[in-house]
Amino acid sequence: MKAIGQPYALTIGETMALMSSSVTGPLAHAASLSLGIGGSESNVAIGLQRLGAQAVWCSRLGDDSLGQLVEREIRAEGVDVRVRIDPHAPTGLMIKERRTATAQRVTYYRAGSAASHMSPDDIDDELIANAAVVHLSGITPALSAQAADTVRKLVADANAAGVPISFDLNYRANLWSINDAASFYREILPKVDIVFAGEDEAAIAIGPATDPAELASRLTALGPRETVIKLGSEGALAIIDGELFQHEAIPVDVVDTVGAGDAFVAGYLAERLQGCSPQERLLTAVTTGAFACLVPGDWEGLPRRADFGLLQAKEPVAR
Repeated sequence: MKAIGQPYALTIGETMALMSSSVTGPLAHAASLSLGIGGSESNVAIGLQRLGAQAVWCSRLGDDSLGQLVEREIRAEGVDVRVRIDPHAPTGLMIKERRTATAQRVTYYRAGSAASHMSPDDIDDELIANAAVVHLSGITPALSAQAADTVRKLVADANAAGVPISFDLNYRANLWSINDAASFYREILPKVDIVFAGEDEAAIAIGPATDPAELASRLTALGPRETVIKLGSEGALAIIDGELFQHEAIPVDVVDTVGAGDAFVAGYLAERLQGCSPQERLLTAVTTGAFACLVPGDWEGLPRRADFGLLQAKEPVAR
């Protein structure tokens, strides 16, 4: 295994090529589309890297131009990329359509993608054992039965090595049913250390609750030491080692919310790796989440630490 110079977060999951229109309206009338990339776990890896933490991203990519694009873009952000190239399956693709000024539609072409064929052999055992934290999401096990088994094996290996596991429920309705997701969540949550969820996602795992604090408490009862509920414009709430913490959101003029949850996770994990307090973790998390909402794209708006003060700037131009 290639040596990594500092404590690192290991992320595993699918990143796809992303095509999007720069204008509002039906995609059928778009004269051109821009080409980029997006994926929950690589978004987190890029976010960590921009905040000064070392991140490693593992996946499978197709032996195609889109796969080359994905690998090049993530490497360019300083992330340590470990991918297996699959000559028999394509890199996944998603298309983003801004149907109205306030509503977007994302369509995925990922069935049978290279990432859906991920296996435990794609990730070096030492890479897991030497990580400071392993971050996974509920998207990967929804890709295929083989991908789900890969997540199970990664969790077992991290548990055996004593490596903390971070898991973002990240429910995708077009990948699996609520019942299938709930079953997997309840299987995996007793084995992870940190869980992130929106209110609706938490309710899938443990049923509806009267308030976010109850959701966090019931998720924590399944096993995680740290449960973080992402509340969007209302901020975040967490139960960490039995203690309740809350932080308000940072108000911004929202342009695009896609990727904000991943940015939040990156901010939280970056501060956790630094040994920061729960309140400091949540502050950075809501800050990075706010930055992600300021620009179009999944990850392009992720901040560096030098950017943090911009949200409180009183002058529009910094000189």
